[in-house]
Amino acid sequence: MISALTKKDGEAHVPYRDSTLTRLLQDSLGGNTKTLMISTIGPSAHHYNETLSTLRYANRAKNIKNRPRVNENKRDELLKEYEEEIAALRMQLT
Repeated sequence: MISALTKKDGEAHVPYRDSTLTRLLQDSLGGNTKTLMISTIGPSAHHYNETLSTLRYANRAKNIKNRPRVNENKRDELLKEYEEEIAALRMQLT
């Protein structure tokens, strides 16, 4: 999943349905958002394998690049144009 998100061509299939977590995070991982990911690890030698796995995952995840942009509604854009036109017409009347 992370490997598909880090590909630069943008054409890779992202298997969001492979796990419940990725399905829940679909909009955050590959959508139009800025996302902060925090990885926690333990200092104990007992948890060495889990810590190493977490660090590897975090290293892959840091390469995900989203390009968030402001969501604009077409009606809002049209309304703004009309308001500007009304303001210009009012200026012509005075």
